[in-house]
Amino acid sequence: MDFETVMMELESLGKERTKKMYISNGAREPLFGVATGAMKPIAKKIKINQPLAEQLYATGNYDAMYFAGIIADPNGMTELDYDRWMDDAYFYKLSDYVVAVTLSESAIAQDVADKWIASGDELRMSAGWSCYCWLLGSLKDNEFSESKISRMLDLVKNTIHHSPERTKSAMNNFLYTVGTSYLPLHEKALLIAEEVGIVEVKRDSKKSSYLNAYENIQKQKEKDRLGFKRKYVRC
Repeated sequence: MDFETVMMELESLGKERTKKMYISNGAREPLFGVATGAMKPIAKKIKINQPLAEQLYATGNYDAMYFAGIIADPNGMTELDYDRWMDDAYFYKLSDYVVAVTLSESAIAQDVADKWIASGDELRMSAGWSCYCWLLGSLKDNEFSESKISRMLDLVKNTIHHSPERTKSAMNNFLYTVGTSYLPLHEKALLIAEEVGIVEVKRDSKKSSYLNAYENIQKQKEKDRLGFKRKYVRC
């Protein structure tokens, strides 16, 4: 499939209701409103195609950018490429669910995510924390430095309530993910989550969200789901 064909296919799958929902969450024109599940048949035909992914991402069309992440070659992208994609990721659905997800399947994931977390930029920080969520939720525990993840938990404890809004949400998710999916630090994550308490995330023109990692970790514990790992990160 070439670029024009993919764009036509995506446009044909667009739904006005889905488009309105995406816009309410921060997406902006141009976009078609394609449900992510509807993209799977096209993705199966294309599989991995980095040049096409670059063309699609460069359109600025939300649906094309999302689909670009599905067919991108994570290890075919350099740190500069990921930074370039982040420059165009104008809201969290792109930073955390496209760029961070793609990065999480690359060999340079932790190195790049560490730099983003330390950047001071709201969406880069959010993407960095989110990348670790995708990593911790899919890779074996022994692929991480326990001392490093422990220091990251301390950073969450000390800074989450003073961080930018989207970063707060990703940090809270990191706390939950460590508590649920990374068994060596389950107890520490649970204690910190209890200490952190409820995290308020303010949203433009919407009511605030109130996040509680402690309660959510406890729910997974009660369901005997600690240590949960997903088989696939990208759809």
